[in-house]
Amino acid sequence: MAVERAAGGTSLIDVLDRVLDKGIVIDAWVRVSLVGIDLITVEARVVVASIDTYLKYSEAVGAAATASRPALDAPRPYDELAAENAALRAQLDVTQMAAVKQIAAVKVRKRATRRRVR
Repeated sequence: MAVERAAGGTSLIDVLDRVLDKGIVIDAWVRVSLVGIDLITVEARVVVASIDTYLKYSEAVGAAATASRPALDAPRPYDELAAENAALRAQLDVTQMAAVKQIAAVKVRKRATRRRVR
């Protein structure tokens, strides 16, 4: 039994051919935050196109920014805290090294004092 097509209708092959020829880009950006702290950030870009179409327009697809996406260049509140944390850790390392040197010097003095007493 032969498959009949309705006049004026489009088949799945026609739709697929058009999609691969022109291409479709679905761009999504979702951020879930609680009290100003980002918990989850999801970025998705789905491109459906033929290889020729994708290579032809890949630069434009990669450079296209979504309208709803906020600027990511703005400093986030925790960036300042992370910098302060790094500075405090460096200061702590210096302080610990100084303490280790002082303890070693005290031990050397105690040994020298014990030797003199004997």
